[in-house]
Amino acid sequence: MGDRVIFHSDCNCFYASVEMHRRPELRGMAMCVGGHEESRHGIVLAKSPLAKAAGVKTGEALWEARKKCPGLVVVPPDYRAYQRYSRLARQIYYDYTNQVEPFGLDESWLDVTGSLALFGGDAGLIAEEISERVKAELGITVSIGVSWNKVFAKFGSDADSGDGIDFITRENYREKVWPLPVGELIYVGRATERKLNGAAVFTIGDLANASDAMLATRLGKMGGILKAFARGEDASPVKVMDPDAADVWREVKSVGNGLTAPHDIECAEDAKALIYLLSESVAQRLRELRMRAHTIGIGVREAKTLAGYVRQRRLRLATCITDEVAACAFGLLAENEPLDAGHPLRALHVRASGLEPFEQVQQPTLFHDEERRVAAERLDLAIDALRGRFGNSCVRRLVELSDGSLTGLDIKAENVIHPVGFFGG
Repeated sequence: MGDRVIFHSDCNCFYASVEMHRRPELRGMAMCVGGHEESRHGIVLAKSPLAKAAGVKTGEALWEARKKCPGLVVVPPDYRAYQRYSRLARQIYYDYTNQVEPFGLDESWLDVTGSLALFGGDAGLIAEEISERVKAELGITVSIGVSWNKVFAKFGSDADSGDGIDFITRENYREKVWPLPVGELIYVGRATERKLNGAAVFTIGDLANASDAMLATRLGKMGGILKAFARGEDASPVKVMDPDAADVWREVKSVGNGLTAPHDIECAEDAKALIYLLSESVAQRLRELRMRAHTIGIGVREAKTLAGYVRQRRLRLATCITDEVAACAFGLLAENEPLDAGHPLRALHVRASGLEPFEQVQQPTLFHDEERRVAAERLDLAIDALRGRFGNSCVRRLVELSDGSLTGLDIKAENVIHPVGFFGG
């Protein structure tokens, strides 16, 4: 059996490209899509080529971007529009294969192995046609990487920032992939990169040839997985997913929300307000997915050092109840932070994982009041219905109103789904 043919299609400068297509007058401007500038989570989410040429970087604060590019035009994000364009792009992909696996809103893997015969065995022809259709029908461009595995296909799309097509083959991957910094390998976060650098592993080629024993010592089981990725030995399939499913459904393993606070958090009251705001969003999204979570985790970013860490706890019973998610998250925070002015916090994140569907029967325990839990879940669902009709801010908890700077923030509406996020290693 021959190699698979895997595409990774990446919509270039996705948010910015969508805005320029919707508003053609932006095309000749240095522009970016950015969050609320009056709040401290105002960062560059995406940038146009002209803004990039001026040195603007994704992820930097808007005030930093404006220093580099004084005439920068900042457009607020419209996530509903981005979800719509994402669906339209996937509809094009589904014309070529039923194996389309989204990776965030702007990226997808496609397994076109079964479609090759329809195109004379020419993978490049399929990629070119997809690229041309996306450009003609959606007004945006895609970069497409082609390889025999998902990891290297992603490297191919990353290598081209225009609307090009790049092949990573068994003959050229040592020249194209191995010289790259190890931090560019998927699932290698900053902490993992530091551990590898400490063992003189600086490039993907170094990782591919590293000692199994050393990797196991430093990274545990993940060390072997990352080495296999570096060697092109990723055999994971491109998943067959429901093309009509909601955009948030990505064979979801966890649900999370995080926020850089409008001001440093220096007391328990403000910390609780933000934790409840985040937990409200996480629990509501669980209920929309008809899922409950066994594990609740937090991510913390300290203000003075910007150091971060995560903590999590497994629950006796899976939950989607807002109060239970928030109580667990705040309990974790209080156990690990003094919550005073001497130890200010910059950002918090709440995550729910270990998911199971509503239909899963839960075994009651002596430690839980089942009638109370059923009533609490029904109350949350009733509030969800009100929010669906009148907006997420129509019902607010008293604890969330203790910090005026959080009033008006719609955490759930502003959520962006990132497969590799705050909790990445």
